[in-house]
Amino acid sequence: MCYHYLYMARRKLEDENVRSLNKTSGGNSYGITLPLRAIRLFRWQARQKLQITVDEKRKRLIIEDWEE
Repeated sequence: MCYHYLYMARRKLEDENVRSLNKTSGGNSYGITLPLRAIRLFRWQARQKLQITVDEKRKRLIIEDWEE
């Protein structure tokens, strides 16, 4: 029996930061996966609150720790 279809191929190093925008199941939001390396670097945890800032001028999103 062949199990090669169970494992995802590893990304090339030059494509490591290329990500896909995905629509959530409810259809009202979008999601994006972040590289595990970045999550570990910033020491973020699952379900941690983050603040998203939209920079319309430079067309980018800025993700920061949420502070009370």
